Amino acid sequence: MAYVITQRCCNDATCITECPVDCIRPTPDQPEFATAEMLYIDPDTCIDCGACADACPVQAIFPADELTAKLARYSDINAEYFQEHPLEADFDPIPAELRPPKELGTLRVAIVGAGPSACYAAQELLARGDIEVDMFDRLPTPWGLVRAGVAPDHAGTKTVTDMFTTAFRRDNFRFHLNVEVGDHITHDELLAHHHAVIYAVGASADRRLDIPGEDLPGSHSATEFVAWYNGHPDFSDREFDLSGDRAVIVGNGNVALDIARILTTDPDQLAATDIADHALESLRHSTIREVVLLGRRGLAEAAYTSPEFLALGHLADVDVVIDAADLEPADALKVKIAHEYAERPTTPGNKRIVFRYLTSPLAITGADHVEALEVGRNRLVPAESGPIAEPTGETETLTTGLVLRSIGYRGEPVPDLPFDDERGIVPNDQGGVAPGVYVTGWIKRGARGVIGTNKVDAKETVDKIVGDFVDGALPTPTHDREELSTLVRKRQPEVVDRDGWTAIDTAERAAGSAAGRPRVKLTTAEDLVRTAVR
Repeated sequence: MAYVITQRCCNDATCITECPVDCIRPTPDQPEFATAEMLYIDPDTCIDCGACADACPVQAIFPADELTAKLARYSDINAEYFQEHPLEADFDPIPAELRPPKELGTLRVAIVGAGPSACYAAQELLARGDIEVDMFDRLPTPWGLVRAGVAPDHAGTKTVTDMFTTAFRRDNFRFHLNVEVGDHITHDELLAHHHAVIYAVGASADRRLDIPGEDLPGSHSATEFVAWYNGHPDFSDREFDLSGDRAVIVGNGNVALDIARILTTDPDQLAATDIADHALESLRHSTIREVVLLGRRGLAEAAYTSPEFLALGHLADVDVVIDAADLEPADALKVKIAHEYAERPTTPGNKRIVFRYLTSPLAITGADHVEALEVGRNRLVPAESGPIAEPTGETETLTTGLVLRSIGYRGEPVPDLPFDDERGIVPNDQGGVAPGVYVTGWIKRGARGVIGTNKVDAKETVDKIVGDFVDGALPTPTHDREELSTLVRKRQPEVVDRDGWTAIDTAERAAGSAAGRPRVKLTTAEDLVRTAVR
């Protein structure tokens, strides 16, 4: 009985190197890996050894005969991939990783950021031998978007942090949390204490709609809403009007689907997750019955992945509504799923998630608060780079008191580093920016890919750093590691180290255990720091 990769797949490719018969695709060296929705196991080649399941950091791989009803379809999804992409097993030896020779001494690297891209880079560095890593983040907690961006009902995805926790127990790794680079310590000071500095700062800016009324109360970015329900300290005091019947989300990527699920899921189910208490209380009083997602292009071009789209069909007491007029020939999996949703009867009294394709926002209207969203109908026009959406002139008005824009993210300039404003990235060559300065993650490649995509990206940057170190191209630090710790504590007495984060983690888990939840998050910087420094 073959093993099957399912919805939670994080694409970090850890499973690929563990497979003794090389039957997991696509691999990082294949062009399709960069845009793959997930990885797949060839059922005709799998020998049922389970090595991939043991290695999976997000518990996404199961024997086919142990799949739940919700995941049963993934047996066919895995098999169908190989019908289109027949397996050609490659048993060439994996190239040896570049490691710094012992005679060169200890390579010291600072990483700015503590999200997935930063953590994969740190893990990769620590595996290369005599290397010391200092990780900085302005928040008192690590894990970035795994903690503050992954939806509360996707607990399995968050288990990737267990892998990082294990790797970061070594003495050659140190956390410097609640420390802001550029405030408590400068870029030049980091370079003075390290051979190399990696910026893994993500893409924190939301793309705007640039339409009238976008700044009315009741109009928000998806980032604000997601960070609010996940207990991010910067957003825990935000308020969202959930008193209407309808919410409209502009955009139809995976983040938009996360929000739609949170708004329509029974709060009693969410109460078993790590959702922030303040968000859970607000959702208990929500009167929203319908969530409309707008996509400016057609169904086949929708930004969400098929696994996330498929999962919506298993929500209790929620109808997924798609107009038959928006359907296209059912070739791709996400189009086939849409056909299935369109054919399902709706149930009176159910909440609704409504997908509107070929629809663009034109203006948000209201006196002193959002009251409606004017939208326009599009048609697809062939173009060399792919079909583009062109307005038809047809318009309509959707009444709503809540509009959330979820149309993507872009990086922001990093002080002391060059910046490509058009692409929203720091220009780089395989992660290299300048002598001793590197980038990884979204600030390196742009806001695309999922959590595990950062692993391959981080390896490329680490290869560049180690290669530069071996070639003698990195500046030699003028100060040692203990001097760094002294400087940081002088500038920021409330720095949170590994012991401090462990204290926070333990307190949250203990509170969660008492409530039958994974954890109860501390959601203010004051509470987090107070817990860390007890």
